[in-house]
Amino acid sequence: MDFHTACEKAKAFTKKPTDSEFLEFYGLYKQATVGDCNIGKPSAIDLTAKAKFDAWNQHKGMSQDAAKAAYIGVYQKYAPKYA
Repeated sequence: MDFHTACEKAKAFTKKPTDSEFLEFYGLYKQATVGDCNIGKPSAIDLTAKAKFDAWNQHKGMSQDAAKAAYIGVYQKYAPKYA
């Protein structure tokens, strides 16, 4: 399975992953498609933006290819539960 296939299949989950599971996908997706986090840290008041920033930033330094492979692994971990 390649990265783009995993992304499309994850978008088509029939059930919604938990917030923490979503953040696993989000952080790896952003690292795989953009690279290291390139935005300023959001306000602590905006909890959603801060959680997304932290999920992305925790992968700082990971190559985009490694992030794609990790995303596929996360997809395979959750697919039986949500696909």
